[in-house]
Amino acid sequence: MLTLGLLQGPATAMLPSPSPGPADMTGVPLAAAAPPAATPPASATGVAPANLRATLDAVHAAGMYGIFSSVRDGDRRWSGASGVADTATGRPAASGMRTRVGSITKTFVATAILQQVERGRVVLDAPIGTYLPDLFPGQRGRQVTVRMLLNHTSGIGDYVVNAFPSLADLSPADLDRERFRKVRPEQLVAWGLAAPPTGDPGERWSYSNTNYVIAGLLLEKVTGTKAEEYITREVIRKAGLKHTYFPTGPYVHGAHPRMYESLYQHVNPPRDYSVFDMSWAWTAGALVSTTDDLNRFYRTLLTGGLVNRLSLAQMQQTVPVKDPDGDVLMKYGLGIYSVNLPCGTFWGHDGAVFGAGTQALSSADGGRQVAFGFNLMKYQRLDADGAPLPDPIDSALGAHVIQALCGTQSPTGPAEPGPPLRPLPLRFARTGP
Repeated sequence: MLTLGLLQGPATAMLPSPSPGPADMTGVPLAAAAPPAATPPASATGVAPANLRATLDAVHAAGMYGIFSSVRDGDRRWSGASGVADTATGRPAASGMRTRVGSITKTFVATAILQQVERGRVVLDAPIGTYLPDLFPGQRGRQVTVRMLLNHTSGIGDYVVNAFPSLADLSPADLDRERFRKVRPEQLVAWGLAAPPTGDPGERWSYSNTNYVIAGLLLEKVTGTKAEEYITREVIRKAGLKHTYFPTGPYVHGAHPRMYESLYQHVNPPRDYSVFDMSWAWTAGALVSTTDDLNRFYRTLLTGGLVNRLSLAQMQQTVPVKDPDGDVLMKYGLGIYSVNLPCGTFWGHDGAVFGAGTQALSSADGGRQVAFGFNLMKYQRLDADGAPLPDPIDSALGAHVIQALCGTQSPTGPAEPGPPLRPLPLRFARTGP
């Protein structure tokens, strides 16, 4: 569980048959595509500013340094912030700040790959060795498919601990030493391939950032364009995003919070890692964005502005991901997951890098949305097995999400019974079979 929260690190779950969700659309005419999951009426309650403000303040009161959030319900929008962006100066957190969004980058990359599927350049169930034979010359290249990379069933290990070995001892030494290091994607893949496999290809779900670095190299191979350039042109600009970009150096440009890392309370006081070269994350999690931009991105994606209906159905074909008690935390598709709330099913992703956490969730029609970011990471303690223990901050974040997306709505749609909402659920995913 060590690297959970570092772009979200390796977590594994045995892979049964695909869970309920949009059906496998391979070979199915577009007109037969499954309808989106039932969702709450977008404007059933509207936005309640006082309630949203209260839940944000509760997150800060629970111990979070600073949090900022954007909520949308149809034409109604609300943005707010609570706490501080800089603990040294007391500069307040503010809505509209830019932040590192970590693994939310994966939805952007998966969207770009599905665009290539639509153009006939990529086949989801083709072996990755077909496209990158030099990187995958052997049996693994024949067994791992593009789909397995995008839904984390490839069995390829994560590279993060190999990139920062001191993390194995819960030490920030390598984070400090490598703050300005430039890393090539091929090196990240080499570190991932050197890590122990998490299973046979297709056997189980196992979150690995290596999968999405490989996806970035695949995108470059089939487009002949740098992955950052293609995603900027065909995803970011096409979605109308104004403040989302791949950084070229260690700094975040524009107003942003300091980003503090606690490393599960092994760094005391938490250390600022807002200045950090993000080449170590690349297409697995280097993007900078704002909460408003994230809401716009997921709304555009879910309503057909970036990929067609058939491609979206492929992205929404999921496998279940469980917590240590066996409860389903989320259902993971191709770079996007769904969670069940009291008022329906919502789609999105979360992200975590050193010092920064982010989550974005949207109803299937894009009508009801929340995206929020905060600036203290891995604030939890670890249990005897090395898994993060739920913290009061987690409960407060969950309350904000429920208020933003459900408000006082009555339950609607096919939401299934399960554990209380855990924000950034990838941190709590079960490890092992």
